[in-house]
Amino acid sequence: GASTSYNTSSDYRLKENVVPMSGSIDRLKQLKPSTWAWKVDGLHGEGFIAHEAQAIVPESVNGTKDAIKTEEYEVTPAVLDDDGNVVTEAVMGTREVPDYQGIDQSKLVPLLTAALQEAITKIETLTTRIEALEV
Repeated sequence: GASTSYNTSSDYRLKENVVPMSGSIDRLKQLKPSTWAWKVDGLHGEGFIAHEAQAIVPESVNGTKDAIKTEEYEVTPAVLDDDGNVVTEAVMGTREVPDYQGIDQSKLVPLLTAALQEAITKIETLTTRIEALEV
């Protein structure tokens, strides 16, 4: 009986300069949906590569392509006596590790919806023209 809901603020009172999306089909055609195997476990995945999608729908991606961050790690653990007191402090080090990008695929929905609407409009226009020619 439990559920999770993800909501994003969308009230019109929070927005200004609202205009319909256009050119969505052209943008959509630039996206490169892919399939892959995850390196960690070989499981199948499908979707988008973050930096590729970022070029088309920047608001859908967080992070920077090929970013690196400094991470602290324990080289040698602390030595404790029988009472749990630190006899020798832990030796810490730092290393450079990838700072991976992420994608919020829900941010692609407006583009997908607008592209579908544009396609439907084209289909309806062509259907009307064909029907007129067949009469």
